[in-house]
Amino acid sequence: MEYSNNEEEFDKLVEKSYPSETRRHINIPNISIYEAFRLSAERYRDNIAIDFIGTKISYGNLKNEIEQASAFLNNTGIHQDDRLTLMLPNLPQYVVFFMAAAKLGITVVQMNPLYTTTEIEYELKDSGSRNIVIMASSLKKVMPLKAKLLDNIIIVGVDDYLSPGKAFLFKLVDKENNIKIQQESGIIRYKHGIPGTTAENAKIDPSSSAALLQYTGGTTGVPKAATLTHRNLLANANQLIEWFPEDFKEKISYLASIPYFHVYGMMTAMLTPLLQGSELIIIPDPRNQKMILNTIRKKKPTAFPGIPTMYHGIINYPRVEKYGIDNIKLCISGAMPLPQEIQKKFEDITGGTLVEGYGLSECSPVTNISPLQSEYKSKRRQGSIGLPLPDTYEKIVDVNDGVTELPPGKEGELLIKGPQVMMGYWNRPEENKSTLTDGWLHTGDIAKMDNDGYFYIVDRKKDLIIAGGYNIYPREIEEVLYENPKVSECAVIGIPHAHRGETVKAFIVPSDISLTEEEVKKYCMEKLSVYKIPKIIEFRDSLPLTLVGKIDKKALRNEKK
Repeated sequence: MEYSNNEEEFDKLVEKSYPSETRRHINIPNISIYEAFRLSAERYRDNIAIDFIGTKISYGNLKNEIEQASAFLNNTGIHQDDRLTLMLPNLPQYVVFFMAAAKLGITVVQMNPLYTTTEIEYELKDSGSRNIVIMASSLKKVMPLKAKLLDNIIIVGVDDYLSPGKAFLFKLVDKENNIKIQQESGIIRYKHGIPGTTAENAKIDPSSSAALLQYTGGTTGVPKAATLTHRNLLANANQLIEWFPEDFKEKISYLASIPYFHVYGMMTAMLTPLLQGSELIIIPDPRNQKMILNTIRKKKPTAFPGIPTMYHGIINYPRVEKYGIDNIKLCISGAMPLPQEIQKKFEDITGGTLVEGYGLSECSPVTNISPLQSEYKSKRRQGSIGLPLPDTYEKIVDVNDGVTELPPGKEGELLIKGPQVMMGYWNRPEENKSTLTDGWLHTGDIAKMDNDGYFYIVDRKKDLIIAGGYNIYPREIEEVLYENPKVSECAVIGIPHAHRGETVKAFIVPSDISLTEEEVKKYCMEKLSVYKIPKIIEFRDSLPLTLVGKIDKKALRNEKK
């Protein structure tokens, strides 16, 4: 029987579960990202915008530096509708150039600084970006592309924002970035613009002007760029601010360690905080747990957006209690499923709130979050990604036809519509036809909705294991494995099987070396149907990670069986 749920009915369904202070519909300013920042900077002029290894920059001074950088870009010949690639770790310059580009109507291309020359070349060619901002350590990877693909290589340094003493020590330690830059055309060592200079704001249409090209799909196929407009990004930032409890809507402090080059980090640890007048405590290396913990102890951040591997690393850090992490009050986990055991342990240690959010690069990226108010802890829906954000509509459709809507409780593909949904993939007209239908984004995720509007991701459509005719969702098995105290990390995939088509294989990093294969299977038998129990178990010292920090299942699948 076909099921239909129009927008008005959907509003009623989810709004009854909203916190009383949260509006289902909000106004999104019809302005550029830079204009939104400018208004915030004027309102919070004397507030600290950035704290970078002890160097503090006020909103007023940050605005001035963005103005100077915009003049620099203009004078360098980078203008409206050009692309500017940012291939940097989290640095103040990331914020400066991101906003300077937005001011001029230049589209930012976010790129991982760990990319190889081949990966850099692909994204430069695909995006048409002829200008890139890097650190000196990346120059040897980028230089081979200079003659044929790049007009300008702009180099920035960590030491630009350090005190003289810290800058001296940094140069002694960081030899890779302390190299002499060969002076030639198109290679520019940028420090700060000329004081007092600026460039005119570009005239843009926020709904059609591309602010960001965010590459996605690298773990499942050829990377493609989600084209996100100024309105897409501003909508998502405003949706998040509306979702926060009243005490967290402005002027809080964020531990900004999740990489900005990932759209989730850019949105939750840069753009949203800047529009709130909040403080960014910037960490350049998300893998440096000791630096993160020392920063938490000294700076006492309020919010800590991250991914499960970050929270997992913290709760397992030796003598973590001495770092005062109970100052953290608000955490949203994204980019990958949050195991319930990690959530529970992190909340037990910090006393704060850690909830799982959900989103995609194609959605700027956030679409769902569980309520963050403390009173919702006791009535939390375990395993849920939460409720759709304001003005976000979602439905579950049959995985075979992609059209027939399914009622609450039934599993199917998740479709999403809202102001944060991308304009389309960059230069992919055919793929856009199959991905976007009448404003609805086909996510490729298998999900279900309950009667109160809460959504649950069952698994990735492409990760589905079909063994002996049974549909098996790896996430369900991983959740069970994580409940075992002897399991530190795990990943479940399907591998070819002559008889069953596929069979279930689990990769496990044990926290206790006494853990055996038989013990794992027996544990699973108590919680899973027999056909879901891993038939093959492989113990590892570690699991491969993508450059963003997710467990890399593609790498596991590509290993020799």
